[in-house]
Amino acid sequence: MENTHILKLILFLTPTTFFIFLILFIYFYCKRRSENQQKDIENTEHENGDEVQGENLVTFQGGEDLTIFDILDAPGEVIGKSNYGTLYRAFLQQSNAVRLLRFLRPVCATRVDDFDEAVQFLGRIRHPNLVPLLGFYAGQRGEKLLVHPFYWRGNLAQFIRDSDGESQKWDIIYKISVGIAKGLDHLHSGLHRPIIHGNLMSKNILLDRHCQPYISDFGQHLLLNPSAGQEMLEALASQGYKAPELIKMKDASEQTDIYSLGVIFLELLTGKEPINENPTTPHEDFYLPNFMRNAVLGHRISDLFHPNILISSSDSESPVTEERILKVFQLAMACCSPSPSLRPSIKQVLRKLEEIGK
Repeated sequence: MENTHILKLILFLTPTTFFIFLILFIYFYCKRRSENQQKDIENTEHENGDEVQGENLVTFQGGEDLTIFDILDAPGEVIGKSNYGTLYRAFLQQSNAVRLLRFLRPVCATRVDDFDEAVQFLGRIRHPNLVPLLGFYAGQRGEKLLVHPFYWRGNLAQFIRDSDGESQKWDIIYKISVGIAKGLDHLHSGLHRPIIHGNLMSKNILLDRHCQPYISDFGQHLLLNPSAGQEMLEALASQGYKAPELIKMKDASEQTDIYSLGVIFLELLTGKEPINENPTTPHEDFYLPNFMRNAVLGHRISDLFHPNILISSSDSESPVTEERILKVFQLAMACCSPSPSLRPSIKQVLRKLEEIGK
């Protein structure tokens, strides 16, 4: 019926009026069809879960000069890989600075709401011995990129193996030990919401030109889904830092962090790897803490620390002595106790280190 009325109206129109009417009719018809097609596309995307999101960059203290273009256009060098992400050393041309870019695989990330909340929380944390989060970039296809400062001496594991004797100086060993303990103390007790690191190892301790240590990767498990978090724990175990009672990442605690800290102290004192996959003598155990316990039981004092530490020069107020070295060794072994209840708290670790330095 409606179409019949429209037809009668058209028959009584003049040619000019008819032409105008035709143009308007075509315009509104095409517009309506376009709107319907767009709604169909949006409904389909919503049903399939493939809705394209826009780019977003959030910056924090120290990262105010970051831009999306500078981050994405920066030439980068891969310096680390894991099952859940890749670490790049990148030169940001606009800000004329070298940064660490940590790419997290989208499939390994936790839920969006939890992720955003964790990023905001981590971005506010500042301490002289913690690696700060400068910015976070989210891409159109779910890419997630964390931006950190770059530290020129690399990580502690590299420093211990490749520093040409500098890592065997008492002053440096003591300075690094205290710095790591202070950073971990801030995570455990200096925040309104304590953070368990869960992935503490010498590779995650970065050093600046003055051998000041900075703990990295803290809170990363907050950004990962349970499956990726468990992969992180397996990596911790394969490298010799996992406390014996730790089965799942969700069970990580202050005590399991203390165990990892003790292993790092032993690395600093001995220069040995946390895991020895190729023992050369019957006395060598697979795990460093076990090897050191056997050395104590066998009265092999020469195995308790690197001999060069005693002969290293020192201009500090706390000169090197065998007594000081052995006290740090005893503290490290206490941290690596098989029983979590026997391990010291981070406050006790710091207090003991300060006493040793006096």
